[in-house]
Amino acid sequence: MGLTRRTFVAGAGVSAAIALPGAAQRTVDLALPGGPGGRLLAPRFPQKGEMIVQRVRPPLLETPFEVFDGAVITPNDRFFVRWSGGDMPTSINAAAFRLAVRGAVKAPQSLSLAEVLRSGPHIEVTAINQCAGNGRGFQQPRVSGAQWANGAMGNAVWRGVRLRDLLDRAGIGADVKAVRFTGLDKPLIEGSPQFIKSIPIEIARRDDTLVAFAMNGMALPLLNGFPLRLVVPGWFATYWVKMLSDIEVLTGEDDSYFMTKTYRMPSVPVKPGDKDFPTVPITTMPPRSWITSHANNAVVKRGERIDLRGLAMGGEVGVSKVELLVNNQAALLPYVVPDDSRYGFRRWTIQLPPTDRDLSIAVRCTNVIGVTQPDEQAWNPSGYARNVVERITLRVA
Repeated sequence: MGLTRRTFVAGAGVSAAIALPGAAQRTVDLALPGGPGGRLLAPRFPQKGEMIVQRVRPPLLETPFEVFDGAVITPNDRFFVRWSGGDMPTSINAAAFRLAVRGAVKAPQSLSLAEVLRSGPHIEVTAINQCAGNGRGFQQPRVSGAQWANGAMGNAVWRGVRLRDLLDRAGIGADVKAVRFTGLDKPLIEGSPQFIKSIPIEIARRDDTLVAFAMNGMALPLLNGFPLRLVVPGWFATYWVKMLSDIEVLTGEDDSYFMTKTYRMPSVPVKPGDKDFPTVPITTMPPRSWITSHANNAVVKRGERIDLRGLAMGGEVGVSKVELLVNNQAALLPYVVPDDSRYGFRRWTIQLPPTDRDLSIAVRCTNVIGVTQPDEQAWNPSGYARNVVERITLRVA
């Protein structure tokens, strides 16, 4: 569906609602080392197909990994869902919605959706939205938090207006340090902190930092942030505030809970049991790569060539190269499908010769600034920013 100003405001998603899922159709085993193994697959969340249910309220829905062996763009109805605030609206009236732009501004704004869409040119950016805890379920020793496999991510074409155009409309001074964002979701427990995030002003004013109203040519699904969400390409999803309703311009540092107390990484090497170590906020994503065509312990036929496919991402920058290591031998260089996308998935392919023995296969990505995936994952107490080299075994029969 083409998305114009008129169709968005008057037609596409004027209201939407969430209903709890009905009985799950089947289960999937995520093969996490610390369990649990079987997870329900539910197809009945609104605007969603079959998804792995991590939690119902607020919804945490993981994309089944086989989806990533399709197109590099993740379909909206299979795109993962992660909410930090527990009490999210179950319906949105687009006609009554307002976006506030306030704080250290000359002219505070209360904008309708129509006014947001008229605030500047519409920009499209292809970018990966990835939870900071994606892959946490594979970390050992196990840590608390959602036990995701590798499906807490997705790649979409985001369409919106530049955040800086909204800031310029309100007028900001030279002393601005950061911009803070709040959505319509509220804490589930009274007295708990509101989910609020901020980014430095230099990131807020980038050409590709958007207030998005569409993904993959459609209005945002409700569970993915309808009617507006922040898009910060190259940064983890915690900054991509959904159901965005409030933009606050700051002249000082943000001291809110989700900036100072959580979503932070050790700034020094740590091990399980360590305490009182210094931390820094998580920000940009590191490079990662996966094999999508074959699951671990998949069986291949003796004497037949093996067609391998996978995905790679550079994180904050593009992909430089992808390497494949087979039985710890010298690296092979798969064919990486050309793509101008700096922040999106890149498809890679390779054909291996026939073999009569089992194969151990590892895939490794290096981005354009020379950052390479590590062979071993540095442990951290929240399981954030996993990007270790992924390995599978193929069984020959």
